Amino acid sequence: MTPPNSKDLKRWAQMGPRAMYGQFMLELAKTVPDLMVMSADLGRSSGLNAFKHAYPDKYLSVGISEQNLVGVAAGLAKEGHKVFVTSFAPFLSMRASEQVRMNLGYMELPVNLVALGSGVSMGYLGNSHYGLEDIAVMRTIPSLSVYCPADCFDLRETLNDLATNEHGPAYVRLTGVPGHSPAYDETFQYAHGEPTTLAKGDTVLILAIGALVSVASEAVQFLAEKRISAELLGINRVKPMPDKIMERIREFNYVVTVEDHTIIGGLYGSVAEQVGLLNLGKNLLPLSLPDQFGPTGSFNYLLDYYGFTGKKIAAQVEAFILNRQSSNY
Repeated sequence: MTPPNSKDLKRWAQMGPRAMYGQFMLELAKTVPDLMVMSADLGRSSGLNAFKHAYPDKYLSVGISEQNLVGVAAGLAKEGHKVFVTSFAPFLSMRASEQVRMNLGYMELPVNLVALGSGVSMGYLGNSHYGLEDIAVMRTIPSLSVYCPADCFDLRETLNDLATNEHGPAYVRLTGVPGHSPAYDETFQYAHGEPTTLAKGDTVLILAIGALVSVASEAVQFLAEKRISAELLGINRVKPMPDKIMERIREFNYVVTVEDHTIIGGLYGSVAEQVGLLNLGKNLLPLSLPDQFGPTGSFNYLLDYYGFTGKKIAAQVEAFILNRQSSNY
């Protein structure tokens, strides 16, 4: 794939991850001969209208039947196709969870599940369409990797990696909306599953996923004004967790996770499990969605409501550090 320039990244951000998913599939169809792209009657919502007209033999919609979608995808993968499947996050991760568990996890068939609208990016469609718990569900399935691209550039590289290499079954979480600020510029260097360092620091380590990576970048700037030195890692793959993440965690006393996912079983859960298993004794602050159903509203409204703005994240991190420091005296 041709490296993008700054104009490309700006255009991609304006279009958003769902629309750009369809554009990236058009690119991949030119070089991946056995590509098969599937949908559960969500071709337009998946940005795949142009794809299905350009490559009708590489596109299949099975109707609103996500369980059947995964079953058919598994059969196509077994026959040697490179399969990408799309539906809304809660439908793929919950409605079809048994099929994902048996056909992809147990049988280890390399189907790539692309989850639309994870987190709260579905806005006014509300809790029936929010992917609040999808990482927690998918992370429990053996053999299945879980990816959380930070922006469209990260998404493009992740899709290309999964289409051209053998990594087994995967769940790819799409977050953010058209117009949301990208996390990376044209210097971004993708490495399979590895985190990306956006800022170096020595006081607190911030780990962020999805659309909140760019928001966490803003928080780092606000923290710098408070003379708090923060290191920020954009986490592309939550499962399996890369060794580099734990290596960096060992170097910090204060660790913060930022995610548009319930506090149970997501990025924070992954980090806390590893910290506990290794008996590292770190001060952990989870900035996650609460374990409850929340309000409906625009994406930006919900980010503000849950405290996911640069200024609000910085304030929570600062208060966390000061509180822990005072309690040690």
